[in-house]
Amino acid sequence: MKALQKDIALFLKEKNWADQYMYKKDLAISISLEAAELLECFQWKSTEEAVSENQEAILEEVADVMIYALQLIDSLGEDAAEVISKKLEKNRRRF
Repeated sequence: MKALQKDIALFLKEKNWADQYMYKKDLAISISLEAAELLECFQWKSTEEAVSENQEAILEEVADVMIYALQLIDSLGEDAAEVISKKLEKNRRRF
């Protein structure tokens, strides 16, 4: 996960987007927007139909959500693997 966070940060630097695309509020908004695009892949279809017709688009939208989520975690100075592990442990205790 840390390697992905670094790779995303490098990509942003290469494009000169590092400063303008690291605002936490905007990253949170972008996660929601990309999640909505993911939902569009399933709209008015059964799961099977949506996957058979849109699998590539579904995977691309999931990747977009994950990229923005990793950017947000990075902008907060955290390691994604640790954040996810902590949440999984919390869920184990809770459920």
